[in-house]
Amino acid sequence: MSTTPIPAAGVAEGKPGNTRQDRFLRRVTWIATLGGLLFGFDTGVINGALPFMEEDLSLTPFTEGLVASSLVFGAAFGAVLGGRLADQYGRRRMIIVLAVIFLVGTLGASLAPDVIVMVASRLVLGLAVGGASVMVPIFLAELSPAARRGQMVTRNELMIVTGQLLAFTTNAFLGNFFGDTDGVWRWMLVIATLPAIGLWIGMHFVPESPRWLASIGNFGEAHSVLQQIREKEVARKEFEEVKALAVEDYKAKMGTFKDLSEPWLKRVFVVGIGLAVIQQITGVNSIMYYGTQILTDAGFGTEAALTANIANGVISVLATFVGIWLLGRVGRRPMLLVGQIGTTSALLLIGIFSLILPEGTARGFVILSLTVTFLAFQQGAISPVTWLMLSEIFPLKIRGMGMGVSVFVLWMVNFAVSFSFPILVAALSISTTFFVFVVLGIGAILFARKFIPETRNKSLEELEHEFRLSV
Repeated sequence: MSTTPIPAAGVAEGKPGNTRQDRFLRRVTWIATLGGLLFGFDTGVINGALPFMEEDLSLTPFTEGLVASSLVFGAAFGAVLGGRLADQYGRRRMIIVLAVIFLVGTLGASLAPDVIVMVASRLVLGLAVGGASVMVPIFLAELSPAARRGQMVTRNELMIVTGQLLAFTTNAFLGNFFGDTDGVWRWMLVIATLPAIGLWIGMHFVPESPRWLASIGNFGEAHSVLQQIREKEVARKEFEEVKALAVEDYKAKMGTFKDLSEPWLKRVFVVGIGLAVIQQITGVNSIMYYGTQILTDAGFGTEAALTANIANGVISVLATFVGIWLLGRVGRRPMLLVGQIGTTSALLLIGIFSLILPEGTARGFVILSLTVTFLAFQQGAISPVTWLMLSEIFPLKIRGMGMGVSVFVLWMVNFAVSFSFPILVAALSISTTFFVFVVLGIGAILFARKFIPETRNKSLEELEHEFRLSV
């Protein structure tokens, strides 16, 4: 079996061409990444909606944490179930189902009369967010040429942060102009119905993953899909490689935990779970979910904090553009290490300045500048590398299961951070809470340096072959 990466014609340097196949692939990518947009919007919108729903839903620090983190808790189970369902029923079909779940959860949260309905609806939304966090990157990784996989898969990360920016912007607009209107937070939430409908419609016009089709023995359709997204000779060569590996793995195409008795698969699994943990223990979602409250505590008024929080969304989008550009030019591993060092340093400074500066506008702007710096490293390096590597390191027979379990762990760590953050701040102060994240960040740096491999410019099949030989 060949293990040489096969770049599509015209993309040897990772640059997209303008053939009919390239244009079709770009359309498929933008449609699928509406799932990422929904992921970003639904996780980010609570940031600005919480201050306005506090009175309507009689929120306490405990129920505030519950409302914010219930989506994340649901996402953990959506991820692990989504991975298995994507292996069994296909990536495309399950993304269509996710669009319906996004719509139902959004409507439930927007109309929620009390905390119980709100938490239940956000749990449902979480199932869709978690499923999308697994299925969309896998789908894109399996469609993309090796030389462009980094840029294609991280477009989903771009759409995630774009969704968060959209949430921050609409929250600021509605909060500043209609903040005195009863139930303005409901309008903040309901906007997500539009991309959900777009995702459901659009996915009816895209093909299934050729690698999933090959994994179930449907080689004719797999070859047909590759011809839609590759030039003829490239499609033929890639099909032979995909077919050879699919035949090799066919009997074990639905991987189970028993497969982890193989040392090389166990190693890949540990790397995947480690990536998930170190991406979240930076404390990124304390800023993404509670950014408005952090800025309010630092010295801004509520309306000013909503507006200032847009800067966090803007820098996330710009940093993700930079991250996508870098992924085509530098290795995954050094990007991850630089990102971890940068975020840990920013958190240390947030803790120090929160401790020594008096509350007021000056402290507010200092904290804002540091959260922006933090997000530049997080969204420009850590997040795109994490989601990309999770989509590419697992072999075909456990790809859905492996990514599902890893993202389950990612969301559970996210849940722990988002649920505990307001409680920790109330009990320990904001500066001490960020010092806790600094200690965790140092541990993340040490793990990444020791265990994370390099995967750049290697086909999925080549990566599997190298992992087999590494143990």
